[in-house]
Amino acid sequence: MPRFKDFMPAGVIPATLLAFNEDFSINEAATRAHLSHVANVRGISAITVNGHASEVHACSDDEQQRILDVSLDEVGDRLPLINGVWADGSHEAARIAKWSEAAGASCLLVFPPQPIMLMQGQLKPEMGLAHFKTIADATDLPMIAFQYPVEHAYQMETLHRMIEEIPNLVAIKDWNMGQMHERHIRELQASPRPFNVLTTNSAWLMSSLTMGANGLLSGSGSVIADLQVALFEAVQQGDLKRAQAINDRIYPTAQCFYSPPATDMHNRMKEALVLLGRMPQAIVRPPLVNLTAEQIETVRVAIEEAGLTYEGADILQQAA
Repeated sequence: MPRFKDFMPAGVIPATLLAFNEDFSINEAATRAHLSHVANVRGISAITVNGHASEVHACSDDEQQRILDVSLDEVGDRLPLINGVWADGSHEAARIAKWSEAAGASCLLVFPPQPIMLMQGQLKPEMGLAHFKTIADATDLPMIAFQYPVEHAYQMETLHRMIEEIPNLVAIKDWNMGQMHERHIRELQASPRPFNVLTTNSAWLMSSLTMGANGLLSGSGSVIADLQVALFEAVQQGDLKRAQAINDRIYPTAQCFYSPPATDMHNRMKEALVLLGRMPQAIVRPPLVNLTAEQIETVRVAIEEAGLTYEGADILQQAA
C-alpha cells in the first residue's frame, strides 16, 4: 500500500543518487545519509529513487527492490517516494509496479521502453498506450511518464490519448525544451482533469517555472534542492527579482552538470557531493567511468561559484 495515498506529483522533487563501495556494491550507509540530507531540505514535496540519477540501468531487480526498501525505511515516513520503472517489456514494467506498490511507494516514474525510445515506436501511439495500460492494470499508483525529447518519446497526440484513457497517469517529467516544452505545459496542464508537467533540466528551470510548469523532478536536486525550492517559491509568489537572483546561484551548477556528454551528469553530481562532504566517494558502475582530476576541478569551481556549502544555507542568504 502507498504510504501517501492519492499523492499528486508537483513542486520540488529531487531524484537522489546512489552511493557505491570500491567493489561496486551498494554503500547503504552512505546512501541513507544522502537520502536523509535531501529529505531534510524544507519545502520538497517528494523524493525519487531508482531513476537515472541512481544508475537504475546498472542495478539488478533485487537491488532496485532493496534501494526502495532502504529509502522507505530511512525517509518514507516523512515524504512520498516515487519509484522508477525501468523495463523494456510492458509485463516486466507491470511486475515492477506491483512490487513498488506492495513495498510502499506512493507514485511511479515510468521510463519509455527501448522499442519506443530507440526504434521509432513513438510513431505508433498504440504502443505507448499499450505500455501504460498494461502497467495501469497492475497498480492503482499514480504514474509519471518520462517524456524524452520528442524524437525518442511520445508525440502530443499520444499524450492526449494517454491522459484521456489512463486515469492514473497524472504527470510527465519533460526532458524537452523550447517550443515543444511550452506546448506541453500549456496543453497538457489544460486537460479536463488534473495533470502536471514537471520540468527537469536546471538549464531551463526558471523559464519552465515562469511558463507555468507545476513542478520539477531533477537529479540536480540531490545537490541543490534548497535552491530549487527557493526558486519555485519565488516564482509562485511572483517575485521575479528574487527568482533571478536564485537562478544566478543555480546557473554555474547547471552549466557544469549538464554539459556534454550527458552520461557524465550524475558523475558530476556525485563529485559535487564529495567536495561538499555529503558523500564519501564518487564511484559509478560501468559502463560509466569516473571523472578525471581536471573534470573534478571544473565541478569544484562550479560549486564555489554557486556558493554551495554542506548545509546549503549560504546560498539562500546570497540570493535574499
